[in-house]
Amino acid sequence: MTQSSNRQLPISPAIEASHVARDFPGTSALRDVSVTVEHGELFGLVGPDGAGKTTFLRVLSGLISLSGGTVRIDGIDVSADPASVKEHIGYMSQRFSLSETLTVAENLLYVSEIWHVPHSERRKRITRLLEFSRLGPFQDRLTRNLSGGMKQKLSLCACLVHQPRILLLDEPTIGVDPISRRDFWLILYDLMQEGSTILLSTPYMDEAERCGRVGFLLDGRLMACGPPATLKRDLGTMILDLRCADSRAARRALQHLRGFEEAVPFGEHLHVTVPRQGFDAGAALAAARAAGVDVHDWRLREPSLEDVFLHYIHLGTGTPPGADTSAEASR
Repeated sequence: MTQSSNRQLPISPAIEASHVARDFPGTSALRDVSVTVEHGELFGLVGPDGAGKTTFLRVLSGLISLSGGTVRIDGIDVSADPASVKEHIGYMSQRFSLSETLTVAENLLYVSEIWHVPHSERRKRITRLLEFSRLGPFQDRLTRNLSGGMKQKLSLCACLVHQPRILLLDEPTIGVDPISRRDFWLILYDLMQEGSTILLSTPYMDEAERCGRVGFLLDGRLMACGPPATLKRDLGTMILDLRCADSRAARRALQHLRGFEEAVPFGEHLHVTVPRQGFDAGAALAAARAAGVDVHDWRLREPSLEDVFLHYIHLGTGTPPGADTSAEASR
């Protein structure tokens, strides 16, 4: 596990990425990305597939080299001393990488040997990790017989064997059931109570809402970064939520009307992005009904983090607001 949270924190940020670039043949995966994560912070990274999230985490962990910029982990330059950096971090990739033919306990013992954990400490650490993750009853089960959620918890335990201060987690709950996802987040909260710093990527907006700050990556660029509440407020918009019999037909009927350019169907609801200031809801409803839209109910609400996400996709790609492909991209 990590060291106690009452230790004196270092002066340097936990993670300091400055003007990071990473090029591959024919493409730029990261372009001038700058992010600072303080000790004890939970930072979320979101963006569509191909945005550069995995590449950024791999750069931070020292697994791939920089094409430009600098990265410091706990004050250590990743390019200059990647070996020392690895002692400070626990990196969890999207792909399960432990042995399927070993038991849960055997996998953790193997990882502890790789990290040269002292023999006198190995069993004690493994026992605590099994208790902490609630995998104790399954320690003798072959890993190939674990559920997806159990494998994710085992992967996290493997990251913690050498007691890193900083965790880099690449979509750690993707593909697991809701109960396992909840259990995984309870473990993350416990780690934060013990002083861990966590940077994770996630495709789930409800998980991003739990983070102290969120960064939006798109096409290798950091489009926005800040606390979820600030990101939503800074949009300068509200959401007019119309409940209609057919939200897609309603969007087609309204998309050419002024004020309804940014309308996205969600089930039986049509979410219309409107200005925070000076918006006349009565006039908008009258215009919608005059266009033949049967509005069953409506309300004005604050934008969600998903609305922020869609906004930056539209801003960065020029995709027409309300296009069906945009709505699907956010899920």
